[in-house]
Formats: sequence, structure tokens, C-alpha cells
Amino acid sequence: MDFPKIEHIALVGAKGQMGALLRDKLRDADIRVTALDRPFPEKDLSALLAPVQMALLAVPVSALDHVLNLVAPRIREEVIMADICSVKTVPLKKMQDIYPGPVMGTHPLFGPRPGVDDDLKVALCPGRNLKEQDILAVRDLFVRGGMSTFLTSPAEHDQAMACIQSLNFVTTISYFASLPRDIDLDMFSTPSFRRRARAAQKMLNEDAFLFSSLAEDNPYTGQMIRRFKSFLNLSAAGDFELLTDKALWWWRNFNEEQGGQ
Repeated sequence: MDFPKIEHIALVGAKGQMGALLRDKLRDADIRVTALDRPFPEKDLSALLAPVQMALLAVPVSALDHVLNLVAPRIREEVIMADICSVKTVPLKKMQDIYPGPVMGTHPLFGPRPGVDDDLKVALCPGRNLKEQDILAVRDLFVRGGMSTFLTSPAEHDQAMACIQSLNFVTTISYFASLPRDIDLDMFSTPSFRRRARAAQKMLNEDAFLFSSLAEDNPYTGQMIRRFKSFLNLSAAGDFELLTDKALWWWRNFNEEQGGQ
């Protein structure tokens, strides 16, 4: 199917870490990027946004309302409005409430400093008023920027992120908070414990506010915590064999998928 390629976007939040990464990747692909960030040039904003085919909002959920009220009245109604928030249900609703045109939720599933061998996947959650050609154009934009994409629903995305981001954060902080202070654990630490502590260090020292915000913004976090608590109760009852068997489903499933390829 033929579709008009996106050649010019407005990237709002271009000074942020993810915004800067996407700005550079898209510019390297010869896509024109109008980079916007605070303080927004409100007097010139209409002129800057007039030619763009897509407005990509690289801002936190907490800033979406303010940014949407600045951008939405100043773009043509056929322009695609998109965000890169790590949750999708709430941002899509906000965009659709304020902007009458086509809306796409996106989530780059990698950090601002990806490794050379990292898979640069982007989840796409189509919203209201998107035509098939719009979806193809957004997919093409990210592919040209060196990324891969897949389609999903906002609910499926947020349920997955509640497991991968929110529950991981909640269980990590709960684990380290529960460790007793009157035992010299450092003297007894094993290599596996030190690896776990190192992995948690950046999350707790540098990114705790980010992850706590993600957990609060995700409507499925509470559900996943309650599910985890039910399994924790099994461990308190000493049902370790049952829990081990249930936990192994992940690797069994992975091995079956690998064997079928």
C-alpha cells in the first residue's frame, strides 16, 4: 500500500535524554526535525508547527496536558499527534481528549544510551482517527531511524510494563528495604548478591523518581503487586517446590519457541 512518508516532524522535549536520542537518530535518517523544548517560543510556535506532518511529544505524563494545550491548537487536523511515554492508556486518553486529529501512542523500549547490540524496539498503540496509511507512515519513520516496531493495544502494553518496569521496581525496593541493618551483609555477600546489588544501585540512586512515577501512572501496577503478593504468601507457607515449578514456565516457553524456529 502506498502511503505519504513523514519527512518533517516537531519533536517536543528535544533536550531530554530520549528526546535528544530520537532527534539525532531521525536527523541521521534525513528527516527534518523541528526541535522544541522549554521555554517554548509561543509567539513563533504556530509558524514552526505549520509545515510538520507529525508532532512527537517526548515529555513526561505529568507535562502532557500543558504541552498538548500548546501544540494541539497550532497544528493542522491531519497532523499525527504521538507521544513516547512509558505508559499508554493515560497519554492516549489525554491526547484524544484535547486533539481531534489522528493520534498514535509510541513507546521506545530502550533507554537513552542503548548498547551497540540492543534491539531498538518501539511499541505502537494506534489511537483514534488513524488511517492505515498513517500507521504505515509512523512505522516507516521509526524504521528509517534504525528502529523496529510492533503494534499492540494500550491495555496490553500497560499490563506488560506493569510487569517489566513497575513490579521490577517495587520488588527491588521492597527487597533491599527489608534487609536487616544489624547484620554485616557485606562480609557475607556472594557474587550473585553483589551482582543483584549493582543492578539495583542505579535504579535506586539515579532513577527512583522515574520508576516510581511510572508505577503510579500505570493503571495495572496495583493488580500486578496483588498478584505478586499472592505468590509471596505461598513462599511464606514454604511452598518452594510449587513456586519453582510455576516460575520455570518462562524458560520452558522460551526454549519451546527457540526449538520451533
